[in-house]
Amino acid sequence: MAYCSNCGEKLSKDDAFCPKCGTKAIKGVKTAAPTISDDLEKAFTKMSQELEKAFAVAAKEINAAFRTANENLKKSLQKEPMACPSCGEKNPSDAIFCYNCGKRITAE
Repeated sequence: MAYCSNCGEKLSKDDAFCPKCGTKAIKGVKTAAPTISDDLEKAFTKMSQELEKAFAVAAKEINAAFRTANENLKKSLQKEPMACPSCGEKNPSDAIFCYNCGKRITAE
């Protein structure tokens, strides 16, 4: 299907002139008038580019969060375990109660 280069009116393949505005038509050749599919293609292309940017930013933020979590985990694992004064079981350094006997490890 062809469109008028001046007003965008649909032209049949046999039209020599636009029936709406009278502009001379090139028979059998599509004009550069944008169509709905062209507009959708542009919109999807722009949306795709914006999503790609958003995912790139999200990936960087997630990667940074994983690095921070990994560092925090390493730090917490490096702390010396604390022996329970009641049963002698080794507990994490930040424990308040012994996980073996339930007695208080640290004084408040």
